[in-house]
Amino acid sequence: MAKRIQLVLNQDVNKLGKSGDLVEVAPGYARNYLIPQKLAINATPGILKQVERRREVERQRQLELKQQALEQKAALEKVASLRIAKQVGEGEAIFGTVTTQEVADAIKESAGLEVDRRGITIPDISQTGTYKAEIKLHSEVTAQIDIEVVSN
Repeated sequence: MAKRIQLVLNQDVNKLGKSGDLVEVAPGYARNYLIPQKLAINATPGILKQVERRREVERQRQLELKQQALEQKAALEKVASLRIAKQVGEGEAIFGTVTTQEVADAIKESAGLEVDRRGITIPDISQTGTYKAEIKLHSEVTAQIDIEVVSN
């Protein structure tokens, strides 16, 4: 059986790994596909040091993003609740629904924060009242905020 060789991936390779990963593959796969297609390079001590530096820089960047998300969470928690005015019909039922874009706009007005609407999870709102919304600011940081739906 042939000896396996170590490579560092330059790009994500399906079913093998992500960019920067150290992988062990068969020599033929490396020689005939990965290296000629510039998908990987041989793992030398210098290349391994570069990969390690890149990982450290990425780790620092992720820590900074998490810290910013924690600061945003603290700012959001200072806001008691968001008021969203909707047109109301019989039995306090609202026309339409409260959208994540409306919640994001209300956050921008009250707290002055830009929040991606795709990270906002709201319950199904069909009547006036107070509801809880969950806002994902980072993969590890989520904030909860009260939404008060009132008639306009």
